[in-house]
Amino acid sequence: MAQDNGSNLGWFVAGAVVGAVAALLYAPQSGQDTRKYIGKSALEGRDALGESGKELMERGKELYERGKRISEDAGDLFDRGKKLVQG
Repeated sequence: MAQDNGSNLGWFVAGAVVGAVAALLYAPQSGQDTRKYIGKSALEGRDALGESGKELMERGKELYERGKRISEDAGDLFDRGKKLVQG
């Protein structure tokens, strides 16, 4: 799933770049207005990347904890099976 999030993030960034270029080419705005627009778009993109990073980090923590529990459960099962064989 992490690959899906990375892929989605890549497509989002690519779309933002294409959108910014199209806006520059077709915008009937002054240079100052265009620079403000680009700055605002860059901040929005940065915020979106930050949120995606947080989501990926949380998902990674969840998967780590799940793997840790599975490993501990497997160790407990191994110990119980070992006791059954020995005793």
